[in-house]
Amino acid sequence: MMEKRYTEVTIDGRTYTLGGFEEEVYLQKIATYINSKLGALRETRGFMRQSVDYRNLLLEMNMADDYFREKKRADVMEARMESLEREIDDLKHRLVAEQLRREQEAASEETAE
Repeated sequence: MMEKRYTEVTIDGRTYTLGGFEEEVYLQKIATYINSKLGALRETRGFMRQSVDYRNLLLEMNMADDYFREKKRADVMEARMESLEREIDDLKHRLVAEQLRREQEAASEETAE
């Protein structure tokens, strides 16, 4: 059984202690991602004049947008992979059928001689 770990991360200049089963590197990566999104939003004109709730909403919306874009990309890639797997299976079947046909032709030629 995995042991629960505690990791300190800094998000928006504040340090948080998170408990869970994930590796520290993973949690730091998430914190870095959040900080980069915040940094990008802060560069947007007028962002800092908004209320804290509105800024949080914009951060959440941006992160959700990233998630859905990547989910769509992953779905497209998965569909492409499934299509390629079907194509590979079809080619394998055609190869086996061709090999059998050639073996039958060779056997027919041997009996005809």
